[in-house]
Amino acid sequence: MLLQLPEFDPSIAEEFGYDAVQGASFLGVQLFDSQNLLHLFLRFGFNLLASWIIVQFLYYRKGGRKDYYLTFMMFASAMFLLIFLMESVKLQIGLTLGLFAIFGVIRYRTETVPVREMTYLFVIITVAVINGLALNITYAELIVANLLLIALIAVLEYLHKGNRTSVKLVCYDRIENIVPERREDLIADLKKRLGVEITDVEIGHVDFLKDSAFIKVTYVLPVGDKVPTIESITRAKDFNE
Repeated sequence: MLLQLPEFDPSIAEEFGYDAVQGASFLGVQLFDSQNLLHLFLRFGFNLLASWIIVQFLYYRKGGRKDYYLTFMMFASAMFLLIFLMESVKLQIGLTLGLFAIFGVIRYRTETVPVREMTYLFVIITVAVINGLALNITYAELIVANLLLIALIAVLEYLHKGNRTSVKLVCYDRIENIVPERREDLIADLKKRLGVEITDVEIGHVDFLKDSAFIKVTYVLPVGDKVPTIESITRAKDFNE
């Protein structure tokens, strides 16, 4: 006696939240869904555009570092796809925050990520998370949310468009100038020997046996110059191309 299976009833499928239109599938997984695929392309393109505007017009124009340009764009794309595709399996907010924290505290092998670059990394991750998780809001709300974030960054960059500074670690040999009474002489000597406009100095470790001291020098970057990435390296073995 053969067991006769009931016929497929579209009304029952719709009642339980399933799509009544059955496409080709393999091992229970649908092979193609044009609507979901179009949704993915639209969201991915929008996230890529928003991230590119932030990186190209807000970060790169002032920072000028091509290495982080590539890093930010890759982060934006990879994080969006991770969040967007995992949303289909009900990604919980705890896991989302965990991913945010993991990617946000990354330290690269050759150097610590500078504060400005780390801030933009957080922004890029935030944009990707917003665009990947906000599936239940209208496109108008999504566009406004991204525009508000971009506008805020633009305003802050405009308000802080003054002289850029960088920090240099110097092993100084004239320790007679490190006393507070001779601070002006110290700055004048460093300015003459380094050829930069110094805004602040901090005295660090002092070695009286070798008549030397480590000094943290904050100086103004010339217009058009990029932020150096080798300033804090003091030993050859710490340098890695």
